Amino acid sequence: MYDISTRERAVALVAQGRSLRSVSRELGVSRYAIRSWQARIEPIQRVSKPCPRCRDVPGPPEDPAAYAYLLGLYLGDGCVNAHRRGVYTMRVVLDNAWPGIIDACEAALRAVRPDNSVFRVQKQGCAAVTSTSKHWPCLFPQHGPGKKHERPIVLEPWQRAIVDAHPWEFVRGLIHSDGCRITNWTTRLVAGERKRYEYPRYFFTNTSADIVRLFTGTLDKVGIEWKTLNQSRAAVTVSIARKASVALMDAHVGPKH
Repeated sequence: MYDISTRERAVALVAQGRSLRSVSRELGVSRYAIRSWQARIEPIQRVSKPCPRCRDVPGPPEDPAAYAYLLGLYLGDGCVNAHRRGVYTMRVVLDNAWPGIIDACEAALRAVRPDNSVFRVQKQGCAAVTSTSKHWPCLFPQHGPGKKHERPIVLEPWQRAIVDAHPWEFVRGLIHSDGCRITNWTTRLVAGERKRYEYPRYFFTNTSADIVRLFTGTLDKVGIEWKTLNQSRAAVTVSIARKASVALMDAHVGPKH
């Protein structure tokens, strides 16, 4: 009666700590059915490929490019939360205005942990793209208590190697989470007549000085000119407005979609 994706989603929601009653209401299935799915699906979910970071000789994730993109999303709009039985949930909350980014996030989660289920929890105005695994802290050691801007955010050497090899994927993830591409305008005097002039511009805003440095350091490596804006709020905004740099960003990142 119910397809496997519905069953896996129900089991994953309960694994996050949700009550059987709330999951039953959300999915429109009985609590008895969910209990029976837990008995059948959870043992299957436990049998998965070993974490690449937990091997005798730790290695990179299976898809380093997807990981670089997911790392950018995580640093902007993601979190890792602990749940019962040593399971962790990776959650990236994204605006419903950008369905293409939601799809890309889901694809990256599946690529990084192919054997773990990925599902979306719809909220007002946004979607939480989530996946449960015991190994998210291994793959994202920046996980910790409190807000990201209140604790150090430093990449491990193996993460740095991935970002160095796939800088544009990392930049794209950061822009897709905490950045944007807009059309700015100004006026100029041309032959005595004031004319409107429009030009594209990228912005990235984050409160963590460490995350901002990771972003700008990567921009430097790919040849992007940038500057920070003067503003009173705690967050730092990085602007990319030079024509050549915007063209390079358009070629590798592009507008949100």
